[in-house]
Amino acid sequence: MIDRYGFCRIAAATPPLELADAPANVSRLCEGIGDAVSAGARVVATPELGLTGYSCGDLFYQQSLLDQAEKGLADLVELTKEFPALFAVGLPVRWQQRLYNAAAVCFRGQILGVVPKTHLPSRGEFYETRWFTPAPDLCGLSISLCGTCVPFGTDLIFSPAGQENLGIGIEICEDLWAVEPPSGQMALAGCTVFLNLSASPEVLGKSVYRKNLVAQQSARTLSAYLYCSAGPGESSADLLYGGHSLVAENGNLLAESTRFSFEKQILSADVDIAFLAHERRVNSSFSGAKARRIFRNISFQIKDKNFVRTPLLRPLSPSPFVPEDASRREESCREIFAIQSTALARRFRSTGSRRAVLGLSGGLDSTLALLVCLEAFSRVSLPKKNLLAVTMPGFGTTGRTRANASALAKLLGVELREISIAAAVEGHFRDIGHPMEDHGVTFENAQARERTQILMDLANREGGLVIGTGDLSESALGWCTFNGDHMSMYHVNAGIPKTLVRYLVEWCAEEFYRGETAKILHDICDTPITPELLPLAEDGSLQQQTESVVGPYDLHDFFLFHAIRRGAEPEKISFLARQAFGERFSEEEIERWKSVFYRRFFAAQFKRNSVPDGPKVGSVALSPRGDWRMPSDASSSGWLGTNGE
Repeated sequence: MIDRYGFCRIAAATPPLELADAPANVSRLCEGIGDAVSAGARVVATPELGLTGYSCGDLFYQQSLLDQAEKGLADLVELTKEFPALFAVGLPVRWQQRLYNAAAVCFRGQILGVVPKTHLPSRGEFYETRWFTPAPDLCGLSISLCGTCVPFGTDLIFSPAGQENLGIGIEICEDLWAVEPPSGQMALAGCTVFLNLSASPEVLGKSVYRKNLVAQQSARTLSAYLYCSAGPGESSADLLYGGHSLVAENGNLLAESTRFSFEKQILSADVDIAFLAHERRVNSSFSGAKARRIFRNISFQIKDKNFVRTPLLRPLSPSPFVPEDASRREESCREIFAIQSTALARRFRSTGSRRAVLGLSGGLDSTLALLVCLEAFSRVSLPKKNLLAVTMPGFGTTGRTRANASALAKLLGVELREISIAAAVEGHFRDIGHPMEDHGVTFENAQARERTQILMDLANREGGLVIGTGDLSESALGWCTFNGDHMSMYHVNAGIPKTLVRYLVEWCAEEFYRGETAKILHDICDTPITPELLPLAEDGSLQQQTESVVGPYDLHDFFLFHAIRRGAEPEKISFLARQAFGERFSEEEIERWKSVFYRRFFAAQFKRNSVPDGPKVGSVALSPRGDWRMPSDASSSGWLGTNGE
């Protein structure tokens, strides 16, 4: 039921309805459930009272309809006994001269249990208490149904044997809309997937509210929530039912059906049960809470273990830090820029500093830091002249970056000083006996440290703060020089992954600037990523590009997100990367750069343990004072294989 990487395919099946005709509905439910199973679903929900229809009114008093429903359930269970899926079907259930709006949970020819509806709406267009009895406290019971004794109550959780992370709970329509939905207690008792059998009529604006409600409850319960609603086959005497089905996971909407269709609707999505289990382990509010109720665990055996379905039926972005939707991306850029600039403004207010010193290379990171500084200055009413940008050409500085840094500073009204580091570094090499022709790590790091020394000393001289420019991706990979560009007095880009930096600079170019300034910012976005530490070729071209050494940032940011934010193991990350990047990267390339990621990530922890302050802006952060605590001497072998391969 859960594949080898922790995914479970769930589906909402909304077949055409024949109102008050259970035999016809049995056939259509069987077909709908079968289609969902054929598409790989192993957990299927159907609409509320789907065997009879929700809008039968006083026909629910008729013995004939109730008998039809019970026989229909028996027939459906028999017809689906070969289906390798758990499904929930709605029907009216009799017990002790009372009638309950209930869901029967079935698997391979067996009724595993029956869950009655806890909360019944009786307001406006709803009259459920006219026919049905609410069931807030029905626990520990069994009833006779379809000639067999089955568990009955609101205390049932359905769990496949051997899969501790998958617990399935049932809610019925209004249960979700209540002040305290039953799913809250079921989540604390181990449920990770909720099926809601619903008949929710459509009125103006309700679909948006419904969508937000489902997403919010999945976030609150750290769960996957499947909402399956009745379609237009219900009576339209006073209401219309739109067949609105939804799948949400931890606050994110994974799938949504088309409304107002008379045709059969199957909505499927792959939910990440392994991620939900990880999220619950790291969430102290969840792990520290206990269920106030005792639940019965209904176990069932499955056969098709450890299979993998491809392609995944869920959104999977190759750039998880960058919203794909343009409007959402613009909104995110605006908020991130505000977080960065306000955090830096707060630092100026707390230190009393009125000057900032920043190394401006003409690359992406330093450009973003410059723009953030200017915005922070405006928030604390400091003039632009108080920002000192320093360009420090060395042995690998190109004319393009040098010209862009100079032109940008001039256009923005910022003081720019050019201080060459060549003579100082050459003298340092003589002092330590390092030959100029040796272009190894000492050659590179000495330049980075010389630049940092210049910035620190200028900050002391000017009474200002050194603003760091390094980003989150560089911190993850250790792509920075210890006690060089790794160090500053405030690291404004510390929470920004490399794949997002470019979008932020482009957004600034379009949001705040025009003409030549915007043109330069766009050219900086198009400049190859490089630290410019190795000498240029004879024709002045670059001999060093970062991504040819450490690998593509697109891949590394993908690895970082899924390893840290979602707690995915290396094999799963490879699987996801193959899905996300398609033919862009071969399987060999993905494995190669994934190994580089883990080796560098573990080896660089000592650098992260001593980084300066900097604002967290997203769901992944690596500050040792905030989100990420890890020993510097931890071994990466368990992530690379026992031999580190």
